[in-house]
Amino acid sequence: MPSTTKTTRAFVIILFIVFAVAACKRKPVEEKVAPPPVAPAAFPELKIPQDNPQTPEKVALGHQLFFDARLSVDGTRSCYSCHQNEHGNGGETPLAVGAKGKQLTRHSPVIWNTAYFEAFYWDGRSGSLEAQAKGAWGGGNMGVGADNLAKKAVRLAKIRGYKKQFKSVFPDEGMTPDTIAKAISAYERTLICNDTAYDRYAKGDANALTEQQKQGWALFMGKGQCAVCHAPPLFSSAMGVPGGLYYNAGIGTAGKADDQIDVGRYAVSEQDADWAAFKVPSLRNVSKSAPYFHDGSGATLPGAVKLMATGGIANKNKTPLLADRGLSAEELDALVAFLGALDCGGTLQQPVLPK
Repeated sequence: MPSTTKTTRAFVIILFIVFAVAACKRKPVEEKVAPPPVAPAAFPELKIPQDNPQTPEKVALGHQLFFDARLSVDGTRSCYSCHQNEHGNGGETPLAVGAKGKQLTRHSPVIWNTAYFEAFYWDGRSGSLEAQAKGAWGGGNMGVGADNLAKKAVRLAKIRGYKKQFKSVFPDEGMTPDTIAKAISAYERTLICNDTAYDRYAKGDANALTEQQKQGWALFMGKGQCAVCHAPPLFSSAMGVPGGLYYNAGIGTAGKADDQIDVGRYAVSEQDADWAAFKVPSLRNVSKSAPYFHDGSGATLPGAVKLMATGGIANKNKTPLLADRGLSAEELDALVAFLGALDCGGTLQQPVLPK
């Protein structure tokens, strides 16, 4: 049985070849696109680190930590602060706000299904959920400082409820920066969105989508070529790929000198091909999670869809995968309607925090 990584790479390559051939044979844009076959609904197997196996007790502990603002330097920010239900479990503001009201440099992405990524943050600088959790805790998000995590863990361990739980879940280690990150990551691996209207349609329920959404689905897989970067069922071709996939769509480059542009993945890889390139986000819950893109510059979903469908923003390194697809206003509306079929039904529940 092929690995998830090989399967994902093969799917992306096949899609690209199919769309490239189709582009060469394209008929006039007014042609009606026939709905493609229903896509497989199965998700790939979720990879669990050997040194951080899932247990119900660990997940429950991580759930509490995810919501606990006492982890932050000033007691004002938790992980949930950037991933609230009211904003589709992504960021409320274009740029995230960290501890002490500090404005950060990028938008908070939707957290659903994030466990399927193998590189984290928009630039992929963290190679695991655990590393990402420690990075957010020590960085501007929660403001503790990487060098102060151990001291913060000692103070948190004085909370009797946490002390008891960590002794049970991590009997050999207790409450440390690493075990805190492991517990939070275990909880985040339970945040799976796989029962949307699209998923029900993919499993054979022909009535799960409206006729407009079905038209949008056909455009998504066909004329719009959206699936090259947002392949189903996860709707991000970066998921399951070691190191991730990064593309330059021109977001944040218009009217700026090179030294004023967020260079994205280039800061990590130092490869010219990665200049101003960012990880492909998942589109699940996208209709609920405005604003969009790594800088939050896409105020509305119709506006974001139109920008991508017309080729992004020209710059010296824009990916050739983005081009003007010649979609009509009606077709753009259908695409937006289809994306609404990717809405996740679940919400994150506030736990009782230990005292």
